[in-house]
Amino acid sequence: MLYRRFGRTELQMPVFSCGGMRYQFKWQDVPDSEIPTDNQANLEATIRQAMEVGINHIETARGYGTSEMQLGRILPKFSREKLIVQTKVSPKADAKEFRETFEQSLQNLQLDYVDLLGLHGINHPESLDYSIRPGGCLEVAQQLQAEGKVRFIGFSTHGATDLIVQAISTNQFDYVNLHWYYINQWNWAAIEAAKRHDMGVFIISPSDKGGMLYQPPQKLVNLCAPLSPMVFNDLFCLSHQDVHTLSLGAAKPQDFDEHLKTLELLDSASEILPPILARLEAEAIASLGEDWVKTWQTNLPTFEATPGELNIRVILWLWNLAIAYDLVEYAKMRYNLLGSGSHWFPGNKADRLSELDLRQCLSDSPHADKIPQVLEQAHQMLAGEPVKRLSRT
Repeated sequence: MLYRRFGRTELQMPVFSCGGMRYQFKWQDVPDSEIPTDNQANLEATIRQAMEVGINHIETARGYGTSEMQLGRILPKFSREKLIVQTKVSPKADAKEFRETFEQSLQNLQLDYVDLLGLHGINHPESLDYSIRPGGCLEVAQQLQAEGKVRFIGFSTHGATDLIVQAISTNQFDYVNLHWYYINQWNWAAIEAAKRHDMGVFIISPSDKGGMLYQPPQKLVNLCAPLSPMVFNDLFCLSHQDVHTLSLGAAKPQDFDEHLKTLELLDSASEILPPILARLEAEAIASLGEDWVKTWQTNLPTFEATPGELNIRVILWLWNLAIAYDLVEYAKMRYNLLGSGSHWFPGNKADRLSELDLRQCLSDSPHADKIPQVLEQAHQMLAGEPVKRLSRT
């Protein structure tokens, strides 16, 4: 395993982290007695394998159902100083409720303290306000820190880049969990802001949210050769030194194997990546047209400023991925979260397009005439049953 300094925490963080949202029994809390023996055995085998290969950062959340409680059966069996444990608690309007929720997390984990406490889901202005206002959740987290129950405080986010930078600029957080990978590089400005504040940078779900790369389409496999799409994406992310660790949502012990192939390639990333990056860009241009590829995002309105809160940027992005790289199943999964993803995946799909007048909000776009047609095509290609976030299933 390779390790990187996790910003001002000074923790030596493995470049891969063991994310805890795919191996648990249920997304809801259930009595301990209801957890099947085979499910618990698989989770414990996964943690043991993580530790065996040097992945000593175990990351979970109060919102991950039985994950914390199941980890509480295995984590106390390891030397505590060898573990880096992170859990996350959503900001609450009532800071007392935030503290009570954290205390439940600590009890579930069967630990005296966590190394990293993340305010889970600073995704919109309300959650940021709950966090940083006087008497808010951040103050509670700092009290827990003073009590020795938390070592370092950070936040996780699915929010807009400007909001993430705003939270980082408070200089009140030691690290950030955010999205950034090959198919979605929007948050690079936030990573640069984190570097300025010497914060740790943890990438959320690069294999799943980064394209469902555990079941990639053949076109993407061909474009990424000789690497698998998963190893290509890992190498792309970790070739940037300001990225410290990638979350691997392992569901079973073998799920680490493909990722570990990345480690021996890191020193050669500057030779390995350029040909693959060039192929991916050339295919996007061949599929979509050079002008579109280079300017489709120019002057797009936010979903808040769009009639019907249509999330134009996300819909066009998903259509691009489906057309250029055959990431149709991924695009369908993400598209059908629109309208039901709350502030975790905001805005609406294009199912009411015929009722909306987009002329004014698109007036500054170089593709104002084309975009409504693309939105219609995207809806026809990607629409299906609405999808709920995993934590709501």
